Amino acid sequence: MSGSILGLFASPQGGVPKPSVQTLSVLKDGCVGDRQNDLKHHGGPMRAVCIMSTEVMQALQDEGHPIEGGTTGENLLIEGIPWTSYEVGAILRSEDVTLRITGDAPPCKTIRASFTNGTFKALAHKLTPQKTRWYAEVLQEGTLECGDLIQIEAIS
Repeated sequence: MSGSILGLFASPQGGVPKPSVQTLSVLKDGCVGDRQNDLKHHGGPMRAVCIMSTEVMQALQDEGHPIEGGTTGENLLIEGIPWTSYEVGAILRSEDVTLRITGDAPPCKTIRASFTNGTFKALAHKLTPQKTRWYAEVLQEGTLECGDLIQIEAIS
């Protein structure tokens, strides 16, 4: 199944919202120009890239949340791949980069401005598995650009 990269986000200062960027260099330890302020819970080789589906974002917006691209700390905003395709172990491939999903990205209070009444747990996988962001490790380093095609391969 394939989709495309609708948005790329990185914050040199850390924190949220992450500003939009046109290209993003992706390395084993994370995205170039993207700093994490809390390394206990974010970043590192197993959480090098944070991924959000436009389908999840749209569902949250439909509920009235003011969430937008980059406001919850994601690096990639992907459209065209159903949220049900994302799972631990699934592989995402662009022409230049290969990622493997390693787990959900639990929300924290730093993203509360993206949610009505600060209800950031609306993005908690444990509470609403159909609405989550995902962390991924980098299997092949490279550069991503907005508009790049990306495919997902489910685990067998």
